[in-house]
Parts: sequence; C-alpha cells; structure tokens
Amino acid sequence: MCSQARIAEPNESQARILVVDDEPLIRWSIAEALSDCGYTVVEAGTGRAAIQEASDASRPFGVIVLDLRLPDSDNLSLLRRLRSLAPGTRIILMTAHGTGEVAEEARALGAYGFVNKPFELSAMASLVTEASRASIA
Repeated sequence: MCSQARIAEPNESQARILVVDDEPLIRWSIAEALSDCGYTVVEAGTGRAAIQEASDASRPFGVIVLDLRLPDSDNLSLLRRLRSLAPGTRIILMTAHGTGEVAEEARALGAYGFVNKPFELSAMASLVTEASRASIA
C-alpha cells in the first residue's frame, strides 16, 4: 500500500504522526497503515489526550489525523486548540458526519485536509505523506 506513499528521509517531526479517533479499530488501522509507510505514530482516543500529546513541545508532530467527533469534543473547537498549540503541524480532519460547510470551516481554521469516512487507507496514507512533506514544524 505504501510503495508510492513511503516517506523519503523524513526529519523527526515530519515522521511523527498523531492519530486521534475514539474508535479503537479505526485508530489502530490508520496507525498500522502509517507505520507501514515508515511513520512513527502516536495514538489518542480523546480530545484531552490529543491536547496533551500536542502540548509536549519536545516531541512535535508533522501531521495530526483528527476525528471530528470524540467523546469530549464534537465540533471544531479541538481543531482550533490544536492549531494554536502546534501551528506548524498539518491537521487532517476526518468524519462520518461531514458537510460542505464543515469542510469549508475546517479549512478556514487551518485544516490541511478533510476526509469523509469511510475512506481507503491507501488514500489516507497518501494524504498524510503529502501533508508531511508540506509540514515544517
């Protein structure tokens, strides 16, 4: 799946990806696909955990893959918070409840990309690679 999407000589921050989703199987699937592409993946199941990970300045992320609806966050406020904590990090928002308006607002808030669930893992890996290459943390 990753032969074309494999990252080439990433620096530490570009190669670190935070995957935030409250559904363990989805989170694990994305993490495994990205790990197979050569990324170091950290997982978080809540908005609070995502904020804690992003706040750790000694361990920057190149990309955050963020679910819109989490047990402790179901709007774009978490995206806003993560953008302020990690302004150099690219954020890809994913949701099963997306509309054109939500996607437009997410992009206005600085989201790098917007993906509707379900999606192909290979497409997510390609988008993360694109975002990672564009990211300068």
